[in-house]
Parts: sequence; structure tokens; C-alpha cells
Amino acid sequence: MREFLYYTRNQRRGILLLALLTGVLLVVGGWLSHRQHKAAVASREREIAFRSFADSMQQLETRARGHDAAAGWRRPPKPDPPVLAPFDPNSADSVSLRRLGIPAWMARNILRYRAKGGKFKKAEDFKKIYGMDEERYRTLAPYLYIAHNDSASRRLRGDSSDNALYTPMPRVAATEKYPEGTLVDLNSADTTELKKIPGIGSGIARLIVGYRQQLGGYYRTEQLREIRLNDEALKGWFVVSDSAIRRINLNKAGVDRLRAHPYINFYQARAIVEYRKKHGALNSLKPFTLYEEFTPEALERISHYVCFR
Repeated sequence: MREFLYYTRNQRRGILLLALLTGVLLVVGGWLSHRQHKAAVASREREIAFRSFADSMQQLETRARGHDAAAGWRRPPKPDPPVLAPFDPNSADSVSLRRLGIPAWMARNILRYRAKGGKFKKAEDFKKIYGMDEERYRTLAPYLYIAHNDSASRRLRGDSSDNALYTPMPRVAATEKYPEGTLVDLNSADTTELKKIPGIGSGIARLIVGYRQQLGGYYRTEQLREIRLNDEALKGWFVVSDSAIRRINLNKAGVDRLRAHPYINFYQARAIVEYRKKHGALNSLKPFTLYEEFTPEALERISHYVCFR
């Protein structure tokens, strides 16, 4: 046994070195194994946390959908498209201006200008509003009018009051007026011809033509009341050829096209389109007599501007 367990000095050094290397390898291997395990645990924890977050978000979305469905929630409608109509920039409110497609910030500029005492004396002054570009002005110009204080304009608007202070502006050239008894076609006269009627100036002429374009034509002179004109003072000058009226095909027009007409609102337009989808082509307005969206007066007005083929 003594001979068996006897090692020379070199052998003992080798055994010691081998034991030292084995110990180093064991320590390094244990450290690497611990590090890999720790990384795997951290990755697993991140994955669990992400799945937990995703599950919680899905549950919140499901609850929100259930709550919205129970409450009858619907997505908010898209912003309404511009509806062009005659307007006076000296009196139009913010709602009317926004309806024309004017941005909210520009409408505020207009109201702020008026609040400080500013006034639009002619249509071209509206072009000077901050942010008003050439394209927008050209779109709005046919519908823009300035209400004057002269006696003829007040009579046409049904205002008999003469107490307002008015200083007439110098005119460059007087427009030749028609003699009494002259008849003008309300559906074909342009602004130049309309201005020849006593009491009608540039603003009122543009107002009449602009509303005529929006309607598609007039079928009686009483419609001038809708733009705040006195039809009694004007009907002696006009004849109405309703054959020139542009009609809307109810079997083809969409909601946006229908609601652009002054006599058809969004709910009426949607009812027409939905009825057409469910029941096929329309032959008359009779089916809508049972709809709460349509009154007899509304159907009578609409009937002059629709066709079915």
C-alpha cells in the first residue's frame, strides 16, 4: 500500500494542477449554467407579463363592446359635407359658416372681426379674411351677398323701418332699370338681368341666382321668402318656367347628393336610400307618407325636384 500510494514530486504537482483545473471548470460551468437559467426565467417572466397584459386589454375591449352594444352605442357619423347656401357674412352665425365648409378657426376670425366693429361692405372684402384662399373664395362667391340699408333693399326684405342710419355710397354708373310691366323669367335670368329690376342690386341678384342653383330652379315666386325676400314686391316682375327645373333621380342618387338639396335633410335622404335598397326602385313618393321624417308639406315641396327614371 505504501508503494501504491507513493507519488513522486512531479506526480503530486500534476495531480494538484489537475484538481485545480477541475475545480475551475466546475465553478465556471456552474456560473454559466446559473446565468442561462436566470436569463430563461427572465424571458419567461416577460412572456407571461406580456400575455397577461394582452389578455387584460382584450377583456377591457370585450367589456367596452358589451357596454356599447347594451347602451346602443354607434360610431359617430362622419363630418357633414359642405352645404352651400346664400349667406350674409355680416350676420351669419358660426353654425351657418361651418355648414358652408369654412374651418372653425376661420369662422372664429370672422366673428372676432365683426365683434371688433368690422363690417363687410362689399363681397370682395370677405376675401381679405385671414386664411381665405382664392379657391375657397371662388366657391363661396356665388352664394355671398351683403344686405344693404337702402330703401329698395329694405322693401324687398319686408323691412319698412326707415330709422336706420344710412349713408349712400357713390355709384360709378347707374344700372338701367326695366320699365314697370316687364316680365323676367326667374329660372333663366342672370345677375345682370336681375339688376335691371328696380330695387335689386348686386347682392340680391347673387342671392337669387345662388339659391336657384342650389334648388335646381324655382317653381313659384313664393320661394323667395326662404331667402328673406319679399315675394309680394317681386312677383309682378317674374314669370316661372318650371320646365327648367333640374330634377334628382331618386333611384340613383346617394345620401350625399340628396341631402345637398335645401328641401331634403340627412334623415330623409337616408330613409329614401334605405327604402330603395329594401324594396327596389321607386315610382312615387307615396311610400314616405307613413314615415315620420316626411310631413305632407315636405313631400309637396320635394315632389317638384325629383324624378324616378
